[in-house]
Amino acid sequence: MGRAYQNRKESMAKTSNMKARVYSRYGREIYVTAKSGGTDPNGNLALRSLIDRAKKEQVPSHVIEKAIDKAKGGGGEDFARARYEGFGPGGCMAIIECLTDNPNRTFGDVRQAFTKTKCKIGTEGSVSHSFDHLAILVFKHDDEEAVLEALMEADVDVTDIENEDGKLSVFAPHTDYNKAKQALIEAFGEIDFDVDEIQFVPQTYTTVSGDDVALFEKFTAMLDDLEDVQAVYHNVENV
Repeated sequence: MGRAYQNRKESMAKTSNMKARVYSRYGREIYVTAKSGGTDPNGNLALRSLIDRAKKEQVPSHVIEKAIDKAKGGGGEDFARARYEGFGPGGCMAIIECLTDNPNRTFGDVRQAFTKTKCKIGTEGSVSHSFDHLAILVFKHDDEEAVLEALMEADVDVTDIENEDGKLSVFAPHTDYNKAKQALIEAFGEIDFDVDEIQFVPQTYTTVSGDDVALFEKFTAMLDDLEDVQAVYHNVENV
């Protein structure tokens, strides 16, 4: 697959210059993940990974703790996950993942990003069939065979393992995320993952040129301004 997966995700939390927006998005994601899967990171691997990622992005501890405490309370906002997809500037494909307490508002806001850049939002499945939904785990290790054996023993359907510069990149179906991560931790102890996420990985890539470059930048900037948007995946390279 190559290391191109690092360019396959436009993470709203990572690209925003406004710290408050970054904290809000992590806080919302942590709250939803804790509320749905349990507030104990040791028993909720998705929450544990999210907290680790938030700390690497320098999200303050009080933001993390507040989100978990809110989830423990059982009340709070009723956020739901929403996913939108369509064709963006230059015919590129985009998937937008959101957490929202008002789906009608969020859909309207996301659709506006498409229409104001001369594009059209699609229906469910219009572009997602051209992406692979994968768990990606990247960490320092030098024994590819040992990692593969540990994953296979845990019945993980490994898609690919790459070895580059002393780091292994493990790709597996998103449904095997918890199983894959748990197998690696049990086999090799605590691991400091460089990448520990579920991503939509495009099967093919495209480039944008001419006037479409400015439109694509406007498109992603408009989405970046939306509080409900958590992440955007696209198949544009070399922007």
